[in-house]
Amino acid sequence: MRPFDVIGFALQSLGGNMVRTVLMLLAMAIGVAAVVLLTGIGNGAKLYIVDQFSSLGTNLVIVIPGRSDTASNMPATLVGETPRDLTLGDAKALERHASVRLLTPINLGEVYISWRGRERAVPLLGATAPLLQLYFLELERGTFLPEEDMESTRQVCVIGSKVRQELFGQQNALGELVRLGGFRCRVIGILASEGRSLGLDTEELVIVPVAFAQMLLNTEGLLRIFIEARDLKMMEELNTHIKTTIARRHYGEDDVTIITQDSVLAAFDKIFNVLTLTVAGIAGISLIVAGILIMNVMLMAVAQRTAEIGLCKALGAGQGQIMILLISEALVLSAIGGLIGLVLGFCGAWLAVQFYPTLQTTPPAWAILAALGTALGTGFLASLLPARRAAQLDPIQALARH
Repeated sequence: MRPFDVIGFALQSLGGNMVRTVLMLLAMAIGVAAVVLLTGIGNGAKLYIVDQFSSLGTNLVIVIPGRSDTASNMPATLVGETPRDLTLGDAKALERHASVRLLTPINLGEVYISWRGRERAVPLLGATAPLLQLYFLELERGTFLPEEDMESTRQVCVIGSKVRQELFGQQNALGELVRLGGFRCRVIGILASEGRSLGLDTEELVIVPVAFAQMLLNTEGLLRIFIEARDLKMMEELNTHIKTTIARRHYGEDDVTIITQDSVLAAFDKIFNVLTLTVAGIAGISLIVAGILIMNVMLMAVAQRTAEIGLCKALGAGQGQIMILLISEALVLSAIGGLIGLVLGFCGAWLAVQFYPTLQTTPPAWAILAALGTALGTGFLASLLPARRAAQLDPIQALARH
């Protein structure tokens, strides 16, 4: 038989029992749609994390207190040890090197901000003027932190747009004195509405000079030191400078962890690849269930079409031709179900983007090919047993059974 005749025969057979066909198409389509949608969401989450870190520039180095144990590959702070604090003196020493383009020490905490009887808790970020360039922040009005010595405790702040709205309403906030903790502080700038940056909601953020933040949070240590190298080629030189400087200032101990942007992105990439493969595998189980359904339904179909198969064999059809007819029917069914599943999967991804615009839910090409390939492979394997049973029927007994 010609290929087009085989496909036409398969379509005609599928149309003979629409309820059975629709059920099998639905089972196959759901499996393919699940693979496409879940891998798309996983891929979108990975792209979102990469975009967040890329927004800080490609030459970023983060210095964290606590040495990373080579055995466990995690900072001492995560395994219960108490590392020596990073100080403003350490930050000033690290700043004095030709490989350093920008540097800002970071402190993070929570305080209450109040103005004329209105009060709310806000995340407090202590930093210096280079933070504006490192985080690619934008100001709606006013100025950012002043360019001065990082040990200066000038009592000024830059507030997020939501904080401004809740405290000041329609009134002008610039130049006003607010109370942060137990200190009075002058508002010199308002951040533009930019959503989140590395987990911090900039609309609710209050930024103050790092030394002033240490006063507010009653601490002398720093949470992190962010450094941007002048050039990607100088990253190795910068890492060496950090290690030697910290060792010299910390009595010979190299007790900090140096994290580069590339290492962070590589770690996230591995994690999300594993998660994406895991959810794709879980979704792929539904394709196996669909294959079992196809096999059971086709076994029933063979029993119902015994006379038809017997007539074909009586007219000269061989075992191979009978098997090809039934396997083709399953493959056509799987292909149609797979295409319907792709449409459903892309529609689901589009809906996800409508609810979460920052998430790019485009599934990777390998997931689309894998879903279709698995659907066809499942249909093929599920049809082998019914096809073999049909091919082995005796034509006389099959016609007599009718």
